[in-house]
Amino acid sequence: MGTLERLDTVPMADRETNRVEAFSDGVFAIAITLLILEIHVPRLADGAGNDALFAATRDLWPSFLAFLLSFFAILIMWVSHHELMRLARRVDYSLLFANGFLLLMVTFVPFPTAVLAQYLGAKAGNGAVALYCLSFFVIAIAFILLFTAIARKRRLVRPDVSDAALTRVWKAYWFGPIAYAGAAAAAWWSAAAGLGICLALWLFWIRLCYQSERR
Repeated sequence: MGTLERLDTVPMADRETNRVEAFSDGVFAIAITLLILEIHVPRLADGAGNDALFAATRDLWPSFLAFLLSFFAILIMWVSHHELMRLARRVDYSLLFANGFLLLMVTFVPFPTAVLAQYLGAKAGNGAVALYCLSFFVIAIAFILLFTAIARKRRLVRPDVSDAALTRVWKAYWFGPIAYAGAAAAAWWSAAAGLGICLALWLFWIRLCYQSERR
């Protein structure tokens, strides 16, 4: 009975947003866990020694790099999603479908990560990085759609969230597709440049603080 009594004190709107966030957290957790599956144990010939093991492990550097980059990216997306949902006072179908599209793209991340791990450092490395960047371009669009579903005309926004905070988030989100498109274009000439732009954007978004802007 104690648990039911505590639930009765939680507003229905808060239960709705908490339920959406809990479901989304599960999807993020699955996507980030699947990344490690692309790092395979090296296969050695019978009788191979330590040098062969270390050499084979060293050759896996594209897989390790792809894993670390995507883990960091999904972590940043999870934090951004958490803060974005904290702006909402309730949910509706527009928010649910926009959130579903974002989760669809999050679950897609392991695929371009696997392509990056397979071809980074090879002749197809530029194309692999371009595909990787374009995947995050679509994810950035998904974040814009989710933000729009919440903030358009303040339809679902909590009353304590300032217009200045919404404007700041809006500008930061619109910078995402531009940066990712630039990263995809740069990748055709330099794979390192494409990945560098993505990493710089993720570091920028770490500094995007929603909580301190609320009034």
